[in-house]
Amino acid sequence: MSNFKIFLNGLIKENPTFVLLLGMCPTLATTTSAINGLSMGLATMAVLVCTNFVISCIKRVTPDMVRIPVFIVVIAAFVTMLQMFMSAYAPDSINKSLGIFIPLIVVNCIILGRAESFAAKNTPVASLFDGLGIGLGFTCALTLLGMVRELLGAGSIFGIGLLPESTNILLFVLPPGAFVTLGYLIAIFNKVAKK
Repeated sequence: MSNFKIFLNGLIKENPTFVLLLGMCPTLATTTSAINGLSMGLATMAVLVCTNFVISCIKRVTPDMVRIPVFIVVIAAFVTMLQMFMSAYAPDSINKSLGIFIPLIVVNCIILGRAESFAAKNTPVASLFDGLGIGLGFTCALTLLGMVRELLGAGSIFGIGLLPESTNILLFVLPPGAFVTLGYLIAIFNKVAKK
C-alpha cells in the first residue's frame, strides 16, 4: 500500500471518530468550541505521529513480553513534552479548556491502537503517514464537531459571531449536545462515505 493511500485511509475509511468510534472521551468533552476541537486534535496528532515513528523504529528491539508497557512509556514521554510545550507557548484559554485531557492522551485508545496495529508491523515512513492520516482525520472530526456545537450553542465559529443570540440553543454546548451532534455527524459521514 502506498504512503498516500495509508494517509487517506485515516481520513476516510478508518476515521477514528466517525468510523472506528475511538477516543470518545476527548471527542465529547473538549468540543464545546471549534478552537478547542482543533487544539485537541492537533495535540493528539502530534503525539500520534511521533509515537508511530518511534515505535516503528524500536519494534525489532522490543521484546514481546514488554511491548505494551514500552508503548505506554513512549506515548507518555511525548505527552509530557507536549504538555510542557503547551504550558510554555499555548494561550491560557486553551490550556484551561483542555485541562486534564492533555495528560489523558497517554491512555487514548487511538494512539495505543495505532501503535499496536500499524506502527509495530510497518516501516517508520509508512507509520509516519499513518499517524498523519489518523491524526488529521481525528483533528478534522473534532474541529467539525466543535464548529457545529459552537454555531448552534453560541452562534459563532472560532469566536466569530454568525447568528444572533436569540437563536442560541444551550443544549449544544452542554454534554448532551455533544452526543446529539456526534450522532448526526456520524450518520451524515456514513451516508456520504457509502456514495
